[in-house]
Amino acid sequence: MNRSQNLAQTAHQRIIAMMFEGTLAPGDALREATLGEDLGMSRTPVREAIKRILSEGLAVHDGRMIRVRRLRLPEIEEVFFLRLALEPTLARSAVRLAPQRLDEIEERIRRLMTAGPEERDGHWQIDNEFHELLTEAAGNQTALNVLQGLRQRTCVFDHKILPERYLEGCAEHLDILEAVRSGQPERVEAEMTRHLENARDAVLARLRRLPDRTAP
Repeated sequence: MNRSQNLAQTAHQRIIAMMFEGTLAPGDALREATLGEDLGMSRTPVREAIKRILSEGLAVHDGRMIRVRRLRLPEIEEVFFLRLALEPTLARSAVRLAPQRLDEIEERIRRLMTAGPEERDGHWQIDNEFHELLTEAAGNQTALNVLQGLRQRTCVFDHKILPERYLEGCAEHLDILEAVRSGQPERVEAEMTRHLENARDAVLARLRRLPDRTAP
């Protein structure tokens, strides 16, 4: 990752933190110049961060402005409803994966656990690759595309927003891998269901703690 990408990622993380702390409330405009001054950055990384926030559904166009929007609980419930309907079933086919691929992703997960939450860049990437790996063996490309979009909707809830989920989520990934190695599709499905339900409950609990302000 080059310096420009690092700055854009830092800007994204700090703007997201401002939103979840209530410094940026629903309805507030995301202005490049103002945020750049607040963050001590040029407008370019801030612009890239705002684009990403738009893609994550955390902001909306309002005429010529881009404004913070409230992530409503029913939206998150719907996203996880769909993930729970698709992902555990698809993950059953992961028992067909080559052991080497399981070993590789397990090693990366264990390195994350050793590094701890300070590992800034690798967590989301490995989480995404893990879930893609566990579902790709089913061979349903349409379902995989749907799941990729659903994960994108909640990727903002990383270990910086939900620090308690960092080690818990990694441990649950290892439990899923153990179930895959056991060759028992039913066990894989059950472990994936438990993992997604725990993630859902943590996200909903975090949203309930947001400042109670009127959203656009």
